[in-house]
Amino acid sequence: MEALAAVLGDPALAFPLRLSLRIAVATLCLHATLGVALGWALSKRRWPGRSLLDIAVTLPMVFPPIVLGFGLLMLLGRHGLGGWIETGFGAGLIFSEAGVLLASVLVGLPLVVKPVEAAIAALPANLAEAARTLGHGEISIFARVILPNVAGALGAGLLMATARSLGEVGVTLMLGGNILGRTNTISLEIYNAVTVGEFRRALVLSAALGLFSTLVLIVLRRRAPAP
Repeated sequence: MEALAAVLGDPALAFPLRLSLRIAVATLCLHATLGVALGWALSKRRWPGRSLLDIAVTLPMVFPPIVLGFGLLMLLGRHGLGGWIETGFGAGLIFSEAGVLLASVLVGLPLVVKPVEAAIAALPANLAEAARTLGHGEISIFARVILPNVAGALGAGLLMATARSLGEVGVTLMLGGNILGRTNTISLEIYNAVTVGEFRRALVLSAALGLFSTLVLIVLRRRAPAP
């Protein structure tokens, strides 16, 4: 217990905790909006560019995180699109909190988009048709018919994506740079503790993240419908 209190009471842990919380809240909001929008778009078949969008969304699920992070580093660095972004907006994405947020959003996004896509695709077509005959427009149909019917899939996806994003290291390390007091998240604190041999610190932080993931699993199992 003394070791636990010593690690959790370390003032140096305050910044990673605050950063991880900010990133988690921002990621949750972006996942909720992008997840629904992309899931809806991908549920529609046979439109130009759909396959490319599907590949781009799914790629973080199957690509090695460190490789994906390196590719984004090259793409968004000063010698890539990042140079243009920094010139136009006065700030870049790489080695900043924005880079950490981008990494968090990318790695968890497929876990939201795919369940929402499947849920929308499974909806009977006559639901929307019935709403149209009652005089509802497309926005009203989306808000009153589609969203309520995919709320369960969206909620489950958001929980899984949040747990996945909080535990991300590879892409975050590449895009955020692991700068102490600037881009070091809780997951990177575990990585840092291991690299310097502070295994007790790494164990406590790993247990905290593991407990959170376990709670997510319990919530998902309780939400799952009975067979």
